[in-house]
Amino acid sequence: MRSRRPTALVLAAGAARAGVAVLRATAPGGATRWQRTNHTGRTVTLYAGPGATLGTLLAAGRSRPAAGLAILVAGVCGAYDDIAGADDPRRGFRAHLTALRDGDVTSGAVKLFGISAAGLVAGALLKERALDKALAGVVIAGTAHLVNLVDVRPGRAACAALALALPGMLREGPAGEVAAATVGAALAVLPDDLAERTMLGDTGAHALGAALGCAAVLAVGRAGLVAHAAAVVAAAVHGDRVSEVARSPVWG
Repeated sequence: MRSRRPTALVLAAGAARAGVAVLRATAPGGATRWQRTNHTGRTVTLYAGPGATLGTLLAAGRSRPAAGLAILVAGVCGAYDDIAGADDPRRGFRAHLTALRDGDVTSGAVKLFGISAAGLVAGALLKERALDKALAGVVIAGTAHLVNLVDVRPGRAACAALALALPGMLREGPAGEVAAATVGAALAVLPDDLAERTMLGDTGAHALGAALGCAAVLAVGRAGLVAHAAAVVAAAVHGDRVSEVARSPVWG
């Protein structure tokens, strides 16, 4: 049977590029809404995030609708945080949960609970046994968070997505197709990201991460799920350290 992985890769890349081109040409709400200042003081756009989300959504969702659901919700929640939380200095689970305890529902809290819920629903649809469903939910939501943690410098999140997804492309079936979708979307936005013309933002980083999580869930059994879940939980606990490593000059 002919592999569908090349189709997934090309579809994701093409849709991501098309999405970026349409946003650049139309800039809904005005160009300034899509502009941010990066760590070097350069003005970049947020077009890559929706573009990457569209690419992974179409190509991965074509193979597994549950994966498409997780990617869509991750991208939408990330977009909400990109817009509503643009001027909010609070970062990390602890800050947003503390604010929530005090009655302040931050965009970060909405993102946290929205992506977690979507991960659990997708995990329940992708796995059969109750424990595997729960572990899969942790892997999907946790991987979405992990990729966002490294989105602290140009190209970091897209490169991380590529590094983690490329081995998954060796697998046949839905796991390989979802991995290929992640690779295609990441490759499509990487050049402009590295050139500091655009950035993934929470939108693209969470969407690519959710796709990676779904690919992992489709590829492994219970032992693999436990290992992946432990890894993403550890990354979340040590999130500041993960981001610090991603900022290191050794990565570019």
